[in-house]
Amino acid sequence: MQVLVLYYSRTGNTKKLAESIADGVRKVDGVDCIIRTPDDVSKDDFLSSQGIIAGSPVYFGTMASELKEVLDKFVGIRRQMEDKIGAAFATSADQSGGKETTIMSIHQAMLIYGMIIVGDPLDATGHYGVSCAGTPDRKTIENAIKLGQRVANLVKKIHS
Repeated sequence: MQVLVLYYSRTGNTKKLAESIADGVRKVDGVDCIIRTPDDVSKDDFLSSQGIIAGSPVYFGTMASELKEVLDKFVGIRRQMEDKIGAAFATSADQSGGKETTIMSIHQAMLIYGMIIVGDPLDATGHYGVSCAGTPDRKTIENAIKLGQRVANLVKKIHS
């Protein structure tokens, strides 16, 4: 079983969060993790993964166009994505910079793909997905790891 962590990062903050999420996925025995950016992700990465955790910086309250382009480009495989686990994460420059709306824009695309959407576990924040303003701090990194573990555990439960 495999989880894909897909992210776009301009400043490096989203990349740091993606790497922490991947660390969480890797803590779950029997689940592999691959990390990709929009420049190197393939349809096969989508098809061979039972879970996708996608992240983006906030761009005008939604995901970056680079991530949206991937989701648009791969829409032809959406029937093959049904019942896979989906989750999202976001970073912003400002405390109230649209992180939740960005996460929801990723969730919307995943719902169109027929995926099962999950947020953070209740022992993290219990909301839409992990997010932060600026560089992820220690608590955000811990929550990112928990999100990765949650998705990996659900992949094992649903796709075993």
